[in-house]
Amino acid sequence: MGGNRAARPAGEDRGIPEIAGFPTRAIVFLMHKVFAVTRGMTLGVRAACFDEEGRIFLVRHSYVPGWYMPGGGVERGETVPAALVKELREEGNLEIVGEPELFHVYRNLNASPRDHVVFYRATVRQTAPRLPDREIVESGFFALDALPEAVTTATLRRLAELSGEAEKPANW
Repeated sequence: MGGNRAARPAGEDRGIPEIAGFPTRAIVFLMHKVFAVTRGMTLGVRAACFDEEGRIFLVRHSYVPGWYMPGGGVERGETVPAALVKELREEGNLEIVGEPELFHVYRNLNASPRDHVVFYRATVRQTAPRLPDREIVESGFFALDALPEAVTTATLRRLAELSGEAEKPANW
């Protein structure tokens, strides 16, 4: 187990897997069975959202464990930039300041071999606190050196890539 430790991206050992455990895998499996009928390929958008103090905005969902960067699916007929604006508003009451930076496009094999994620870096401001609901149970801005417990491994990998500590892989 310790032999590959040096090859892992910075911070990976601290995170929790995004799609792990039977309940989470079952939900994702069923969602993607529906998507296979309704969509030829699934496309999502996610963003590393930083405020003016350099803190990152993270969300905790009700249906999967861990802390994530905000994002969601791109619907049929919706552009990726429109989906980004919509998801940031819905998940955090966030408005993009300036122009978001397209960082990378990943294939997300954890969800499905047909799934892709368009990943942005954005400066944001929050228009109002995001109150918990059935989808987002907790959210907030965090200093990069004071992230909450149970941040997902993918979130930690993206942060390492954004900081230049790790190279951008093809897969999420």
